Amino acid sequence: MYSKILILRFPKTEVQKPIVCHLARDFDLMFNILNATILPRKEGIMVLELSGAKKDFKAGVRYLKSQGVAVQNASQEVERDEAVCTHCGACTAVCPTGALAVQRPEMAVDFNQQRCSVCELCVTACPPRAIKIKPIRQIFFE
Repeated sequence: MYSKILILRFPKTEVQKPIVCHLARDFDLMFNILNATILPRKEGIMVLELSGAKKDFKAGVRYLKSQGVAVQNASQEVERDEAVCTHCGACTAVCPTGALAVQRPEMAVDFNQQRCSVCELCVTACPPRAIKIKPIRQIFFE
C-alpha cells in the first residue's frame, strides 16, 4: 500500500466536477479529505491522504493533472519555530493527527512532520505564532 498526503489546487473551471470521486471509482484509490476550501467559480484547494497500489496512485495523479488540478506533496508545508515556541501545548489540543504532542515528563511540545496533514488548525491555535505554513519543498507530481 502506497500513501501520501497531497495538496490539490483546482482551477475555478473544475471545482464543480466530482474529480476526487473518480480516484476511488476509476483508480481503486482510497482518500481521506483532511482539509478543503472549494467555492463555486473560485479556485479550490484540498488536502487529502491518498492511498492505494503505487501504479494506481501514479495513474490517479496523471488523471488529476489531465483535469487541470495541480498536485503537490504536502510533507514539508508546516514549520515550527523552536525559538518562538513556549511549549504551552495549545496546538496539541487541535491537532487531529497527533503530529503535535506533549512529551512527558519534560512537558515539551514535539512536532512529528511525517504525521502532519497540513490542516492548518495549529497555526491559529498557537498563541506565540510559532507555527507557520511554509512551501519549503514544492514537489509537483508528474
